[in-house]
Amino acid sequence: MEKSKEQWSEKDKRYHWQLEDIYDDEQKWEEDFRQVQQISVQLGTYQGRLSETGSRLYEVLALTEKMERMADNVYVYAKMRQDEDNTNSYYQSMFDRAESLGVQASSAAAFIIPEILSIPDEKIEKFLEETEELKLYTHYLEELNRQKQHVLSQAEEKLLAETAELSMASKNIFGMLNNADIKFPPIKDENGQETEMTKGKFGRFMESPNREVRKAAFQSLYSSYGKLINTLGATINASVKRDIFYARVRKYPSALIGALDSDNISPDVYDNLITAVHNNLEPMYKYLRLRKKVLGLDELHMYDIYTPLVKERPKEIEYDTAREMVLKGLEPLGKEYGDIIREGFNGGWIDVYEKEGKTSGAYSWGSFDTHPFILMNYDNKLDDVFTLAHELGHAMHSYYSNQTQPFIYSQYSIFLAEVASTVNESLLIDHLLAESEKPEDRVYLINHYLEQFKGTMYRQTMFAEFEKIIHETVERGEALTPELLSKIYRELNQLYFGNEVVLDAEIDIEWARIPHFYSAFYVYKYATGFAAATALKEQILEDGPAALDRYMAFLRAGSSDYPLNILRKAGVDLNTPEPVESALKYFSRLVDELETLLA
Repeated sequence: MEKSKEQWSEKDKRYHWQLEDIYDDEQKWEEDFRQVQQISVQLGTYQGRLSETGSRLYEVLALTEKMERMADNVYVYAKMRQDEDNTNSYYQSMFDRAESLGVQASSAAAFIIPEILSIPDEKIEKFLEETEELKLYTHYLEELNRQKQHVLSQAEEKLLAETAELSMASKNIFGMLNNADIKFPPIKDENGQETEMTKGKFGRFMESPNREVRKAAFQSLYSSYGKLINTLGATINASVKRDIFYARVRKYPSALIGALDSDNISPDVYDNLITAVHNNLEPMYKYLRLRKKVLGLDELHMYDIYTPLVKERPKEIEYDTAREMVLKGLEPLGKEYGDIIREGFNGGWIDVYEKEGKTSGAYSWGSFDTHPFILMNYDNKLDDVFTLAHELGHAMHSYYSNQTQPFIYSQYSIFLAEVASTVNESLLIDHLLAESEKPEDRVYLINHYLEQFKGTMYRQTMFAEFEKIIHETVERGEALTPELLSKIYRELNQLYFGNEVVLDAEIDIEWARIPHFYSAFYVYKYATGFAAATALKEQILEDGPAALDRYMAFLRAGSSDYPLNILRKAGVDLNTPEPVESALKYFSRLVDELETLLA
């Protein structure tokens, strides 16, 4: 089928990412595709030979890296082309091929880890002593040994690698439903004009000062998901069963423990987060009571909890203005940091605006061999300014890590992924608060920051608890029906929002639209990351150059050490509940300040 590049034709390059920086000719993509296939075959010639010499072991590890780097470029390019327009069948096909190639590459390399683990420890130590270039892999080999009991035989690992493509089915089906197929009934805006309803506009409508607009948007969105509840119940059920399957075959006692082990994280960190939030729900209830009072409502509904507490919304913030706001807010991170961001703004890192078929939300991505890329759906809201700062935090983390670490340690742990992004948001809010002169501006900004806290420390922890409950439900052998999913979700909303909010029936099926539930046991890291970022930001502002040096070392560390160790070196110890407790106490103080300002 003839492809079309219409969906990214450029009126202004500043507002579009330049995926040509990965492949300026798609024939080169095809060449890399074929080379990955060739290397995957070549790898097979090493099977059974890794214990021969240290040089032989290094040779196969280096060849695997070459294959993985190339496969990453192939995959990243295809996925981001599809994300530009999910309705484009040419790039749907390209992405499907890239996924299949990834499975082929993983399958070809599946013998490597089991074979390394079959080599006696003393022989590995001898290899490291005798082979200078192999020393690079010391931490990698130590990490393999730590997880030794969860690695299967070569044949079993190969078989598991072959199932990878099948395991993506529930997530991919949800993605197509959520990004390409689902449509929402139009609503009437503040002027009584019928307007299109999209996921990208939902946030704007939920912040509307007009309650009828908020209610209409709320009902429009959830009515569409409600019509697909059985299908979406089946996809999330399949996703949970996938997680449990992989945990069990790798001999983990639960899906949660299996998921956390990749980062060497104790389940206590997860459970302590939930407990700490449960112990600090009263400030959330107080904030909701204050919201109901300020809005002058007899009842606070779920569609009332996002609208700003000041009557006049700030003016729309054009993207170019947002760029300058972000640069100013991030000045405490130093001149070099700001210069690199300017390079990104002008160098095709960011795809800015929403368009039909484009993947919703925002992310930062790329490969080791590319600069970072950022997908946005910018809509001129203050929220979008913070999203820009957030994604630039991810991008800069990747940039520094890729510049400093070798490929094997360049990918920082997902556990650390939300720290740099949240440091950026926290610095930005501090900058805006410092510049605010009018009380109403300060009220708006504090309200906005409280929403960040609510959305991260409380909401993401609620999501994390939901994931834990639904996986434990299936692990006990119970059926995960749409009705049970909705019941569990409603009970959690009741706990986290208390008696301050009327739980509209529509909110029971919010689980059906959350993409992160297809990457289980990820969202808790938003909350722990937020707590760590709050502490790091305070250190940067209070301790100056020494704290900034520690933070820059954190950005450059990649996965060269275990994530909790990397954070500890930066100045935050998440083995203790102190960072989470401290962040929630800060939330409580902000609620008190807001109450005083509104008195």
